[in-house]
Amino acid sequence: MPSLTDSLPEQGRLPVARADLPTADDAVAHTLLNCLLREVSAPEHQSVVADGHLLLRLPRRGVLLRVALRRTSLLGAHRFTGPVSEQRGEAWAEVDWRRLAEYTHDELALRTGVRNEEFLEQIVSSHEAVGTALADTRAARPADDRLSTYVRSEQSLLFGHRFHPTPKARTGDPRAWSAYAPEAGASFPLRHLAVRAGLIAEEHADPAAAATLDRHRTDVPDGYRLLPTHPWQYETLREHPLLRAALDRGDILDLGPGGQPFAATASVRTLYDGETFLKFSLNVRITNCLRKNSSYELSGAVALTRVLAPALADLAERFPGSDVLREPAYRTLALPGPDGTPDRALFEGFGVIVREGLPPRLAPGTTPLLAAAVADEYPTGPAHISHLLAGADEQTALDWWSTYLGLLLPPVLAAYFDHGLVLEPHLQNVLICVDGDGRPAQVLFRDLEGTKLVPDHHEDTLAALPPEVAGPMTYDAQRGWDRVVYCLLVNHVAELLAALADLHPRAEAALWGRVRDTLRAYSDRFGCPPRLAALLAGVPLPAKANLLTRWERKADREAGYVRLPSPLAEDILRDTTGGIR
Repeated sequence: MPSLTDSLPEQGRLPVARADLPTADDAVAHTLLNCLLREVSAPEHQSVVADGHLLLRLPRRGVLLRVALRRTSLLGAHRFTGPVSEQRGEAWAEVDWRRLAEYTHDELALRTGVRNEEFLEQIVSSHEAVGTALADTRAARPADDRLSTYVRSEQSLLFGHRFHPTPKARTGDPRAWSAYAPEAGASFPLRHLAVRAGLIAEEHADPAAAATLDRHRTDVPDGYRLLPTHPWQYETLREHPLLRAALDRGDILDLGPGGQPFAATASVRTLYDGETFLKFSLNVRITNCLRKNSSYELSGAVALTRVLAPALADLAERFPGSDVLREPAYRTLALPGPDGTPDRALFEGFGVIVREGLPPRLAPGTTPLLAAAVADEYPTGPAHISHLLAGADEQTALDWWSTYLGLLLPPVLAAYFDHGLVLEPHLQNVLICVDGDGRPAQVLFRDLEGTKLVPDHHEDTLAALPPEVAGPMTYDAQRGWDRVVYCLLVNHVAELLAALADLHPRAEAALWGRVRDTLRAYSDRFGCPPRLAALLAGVPLPAKANLLTRWERKADREAGYVRLPSPLAEDILRDTTGGIR
């Protein structure tokens, strides 16, 4: 790839020092307040903005909380600063993150009638992870080319999702985390197994994609196939009795670590070597879920790549500034158990999905940046919007925003309305590719795990798939629309807009106006179905209820939504005073 000086403007070249970051205590407390405000207090009219503070009541616990505001938000996604306080009599007293976590625990238990014994432990785990990342005093690696700039954007998310109560919660050996965590800048060789060909399971939409798994080693004996593994996962599974027996009898050969190093990306288990992404299973719980590739997800990735080829080609032709990274192959270990069928723990535990790398899809001369890093509340890496737009005036920021919205919104809407395809364009699933002036030139969508089909558009396709594969890859039309609007507007657009509004606080209404303009332009050109008309009319926006989902230990697919007052209605956008509803 060309040097960074060929791909980012002078103001985009970033200082390596971290500055103006909150403490782990404040970060965790603010994240809990975000969740409580969005899912508990605001829906019950138990919050108000007054005198530069947010006041938030937990009615069942009987606690009134207060925090100072850096900036208010039309969507209610305010920016906080400093410690949280609680009212005690006529005075206010600081309350630390542990006490706030206990108050949250008590309020949710009283509200739902559900107990969750692990909730506080997960908040502690998240706090420890944030503290560890902030305490890492190693100098940031220089981003001297487009690939390293991209990788640093993937590895710069120190705080995680600010509307998730435990965004950095994790299980596993802390020593392993330091070796494999993206926040630690992890890059390492894979562990390779040579497996007798008859014990390999594999599907592919393109034979060349499966062949990419074979390029990492040349010392594979005849009659064996190469199975790359995540070294952490191999350590987790190495004592499995069936695996040990296969190693002892020579059906599997441990070739050890080797080959090109892979860098950990933001998802932890997806790794990148500059050519191909490999999405591994990890028997590690991160935020909500154990991060393993279920058997239906392995087959589903390849099935979606195959059946969506016409739709994705249509979207790429109509919207040339966008594309989707396909997942055209998987490979895993099919070692029979006592019943003669592949052992599920090993089949899923060693499953690896091949995702296309950036070179075939990336627009020439552009630098890819993880959208979550561009939109982060704090400037923790080279991709942050404050670096891309350093010194830019408000009009320049608005023009940048309009360009980006024009790339992002139309293909996602067309995918849903024209193809019954539910993309999942949240901040961690989109790459913003900027040109030599730091302006958006392309968006790349990724991760087919969250991509779903609306059955009414895909009856024949779904009927041809095994039920255990077809079922998890569908959403009904309303649930699919909620998912699209949440990921696209609430998780993605609103958060990047907030980062821009931090640079130009008086521009928030104008920034939302550009969102409305882009949606209106789409409707004028491609039609305005009822759901889009309602969006433009200002119907409430669906926000995923991460706090309640985590509390009730539901699967992500079963997550509910709370409704947020929309800033998109014309009468709201006429008010440029920044008033808070």
